[in-house]
Parts: sequence; structure tokens; C-alpha cells
Amino acid sequence: MRVQGKMFLGLAVFILASAVVYGLWSKEPAGTTALFLAFALSTMIGFYLAFTARRADTGAQDREDAEVADDAGELGFFSPHSWQPLALAAGGALAFLGIIFGWWLLFVSLPVILIGVYGWVFEYYHGENRTQ
Repeated sequence: MRVQGKMFLGLAVFILASAVVYGLWSKEPAGTTALFLAFALSTMIGFYLAFTARRADTGAQDREDAEVADDAGELGFFSPHSWQPLALAAGGALAFLGIIFGWWLLFVSLPVILIGVYGWVFEYYHGENRTQ
């Protein structure tokens, strides 16, 4: 993770330089603010990765003599199928349509979003996937 931390911190320096040049040249506050926020986010991610790299074991990407197979193995559990993102997408679409057509539509979308979030969180605590 040391490599990723250095990459994000290098990206933060580049974004900071871009933000300063853009801000002085364009005198436009929205874009300058967005670039400074991007700098802050990149800095946070870079410091987190650098901090975590000191506590974690050295990964294969941190060694010069590493092979691709050295980084093989299980990365985690990923759900093979789920209908919950469809419910969240429908609720989100209704919420954004509520901004266009009327705020009352947000009250219709809120239960759909809550059902999708509840189903996604508790997906592996009930039903046929309970034992996974």
C-alpha cells in the first residue's frame, strides 16, 4: 500500500498546483473550490493509505522482485446476485424525478429506498442465502 499512498499524495500535489494556477488565471470560484476539495480528498486518501501501510504486512506490490502470482488469493466475498440495487436505483430515480416534477414524489421514493437499503443490509441474514 505504500505505492498507492505515494501515488495519491503525488496526485494531491498536482491537483494543488492546478488549483492555484486555475484560481489565479480564471478568477472563477466554483472551479477553484472544486479543485481545492479534490486536493483535500486526495490528501486524505493518500495519508490513510500511507498510515495503513505502516500497520499492514508488506504486500506483493511493495516488493521489486514480486511476481503476479504472489498477489493471488481470495480478495473477499462478493455477492453473486442481488435484486437490492435495482430497488435502490428505482428509489433514486423516483427521488430525482421528484426534484423535477414535485417534492411530493420524494415521499413516494423514500419507502422504496428504505426497502432497498434494508434488503441489502440484511440480505444474508434471512432466506436461502442465510448460511453464506
